[in-house]
Amino acid sequence: MSPDRVLAPQQPTDGSKLKGPASYFPSIEKTYGKPIQEWLDLVSAQLADNTHMQVVSTLKADHGLGHGHANAIVAYVKAAQK
Repeated sequence: MSPDRVLAPQQPTDGSKLKGPASYFPSIEKTYGKPIQEWLDLVSAQLADNTHMQVVSTLKADHGLGHGHANAIVAYVKAAQK
């Protein structure tokens, strides 16, 4: 595993819900049928050479994600890479 890899958050065990962009992750997994870690890995690789909105556009055009879902994944990865 790459030291720069952005890992998916763990679901809280105290009954609380994920906050911020990660709050979309359960819906993304259910809607698109892939684990969120696959999306995070894909976005991490793309952000090396593309802007936030370029990656959002690619997720929408090539993978059929809605804008909010695509934006949430990219925002989460960018925040984790800081």
